[in-house]
Amino acid sequence: MDEVGECSHANTADDIWAKLVPSDSKYSDIEIRSNEVVVSSQITNSSLDKHEWCKITRNSDLRSAKMQNKSSNALLVDEAIVQNDDVIDIQCGSEIILGPAGEGYMIYRFKVMPSRESCKQQLQIGIDVEHARCSICLNIWHDIVTVAPCFHNFCNGCFSEWLRRSQEKHSDVLCPQCRAVVRFVGRNHYLRNIEEDILQADSSLRRSDEDIALLDSYSSIRSNLVIRSGKRPRRKRARSPMGVESDGLEVQCIQCGSEFSGFRCNQDTVHLQCQACGGIMPSRTDSSVPQHCVGCDRAFCGAYWHSEGVSGSNTHPLCNRETFMPIAERTISRIPFLAHEKNRHEQDITETCIRQIGKSLQEVISEWIRKLNNREIDRTRMPLNHAELINAGTYVCSNCYDKFVSFLLYWFRITMPKHLLPSDALRREDCWYGHACRTQHHNEEHARKRNHVCRPTRGTDM
Repeated sequence: MDEVGECSHANTADDIWAKLVPSDSKYSDIEIRSNEVVVSSQITNSSLDKHEWCKITRNSDLRSAKMQNKSSNALLVDEAIVQNDDVIDIQCGSEIILGPAGEGYMIYRFKVMPSRESCKQQLQIGIDVEHARCSICLNIWHDIVTVAPCFHNFCNGCFSEWLRRSQEKHSDVLCPQCRAVVRFVGRNHYLRNIEEDILQADSSLRRSDEDIALLDSYSSIRSNLVIRSGKRPRRKRARSPMGVESDGLEVQCIQCGSEFSGFRCNQDTVHLQCQACGGIMPSRTDSSVPQHCVGCDRAFCGAYWHSEGVSGSNTHPLCNRETFMPIAERTISRIPFLAHEKNRHEQDITETCIRQIGKSLQEVISEWIRKLNNREIDRTRMPLNHAELINAGTYVCSNCYDKFVSFLLYWFRITMPKHLLPSDALRREDCWYGHACRTQHHNEEHARKRNHVCRPTRGTDM
């Protein structure tokens, strides 16, 4: 690599402010040290000859650069064609292909290195003091310990005393804050530094020397401690609703204490925890009511408790039915955020197309659900588990339904007659990488100028 020109910034000879990283790891990175460089390297994968192909000039923001094509070939920069002597701005992450097509040509990724000054800057972390209090003594942590698997934090002395009393009275040790069964406790050196910074910033939060001495006398946790469970395994505890005290006892499912629809839990009943509300329900292999979302395989309790005639409880977390329903019974009024790979320009075009044909979003989705049921759609790209099993009657959670609708909107768009597309959308060329394009996520101009509701013609069809 030949370098020309003088450095206008305080770069030393050892400073590397950017790199050109080849897509093939068998080739070395091209390190850029000066603020203006002419880059020479091999152009194709099959030739070892090096050629001068671009000039890179660092921009004043120190985070981007201008690249001038010095090659006789057209270059591709973030899929835009750059002819000989043309100049284009490149950002960290920009993809550069050294020819008019990717096949056989070297591909580089432009990477800006962190400056020496930014590396020295200390990371500033904001924390609400109320989140740094022990829930047992309500003071700022002292000699902090963290319990697992819930990861709540306490003073060493406070939790040590709780641990001693719990092991005297119960077979399991429950978290003082959430009542989850504690399996592990250890000192947290990282949060101890934060504790010290808080007290240094506000000395009024410090305890007296007598309080500290008393707390230290209770402390018994000196190293990581694995806490054995009691003799009898206990059911997984649900997350308690806000404001509900459980008095140190685990919350069980409603059917552990009452009979509904002829069923009541016994000692051998296996339970599931709902992924939406954290509530507990029995795992029922004898019931036809779905308890798992087909799209993500997670458990949800809305359909089960609805079928049992349980509509609400002041002491047990329960989902409403809308969290877990058949696809055909769901309604939708807006395009999901996930649609078209979160590309808002494509979402706006789809919304315009729906208005153009005089239908509502719900009508369009219902029409494409019928096509799905009739096996008229290729399900290869459906971003859900068990795609072949999904139909109008399938129970899915709200998140999976949004993914399902996004999948149908993709098919709606690619089958849309061109004369129904907005005029500005008609003028756009297809992106080579189609729906799998990564540039659309960080380059607003590229996301707007190219059509991404299409199949990739380069790269991997994901």
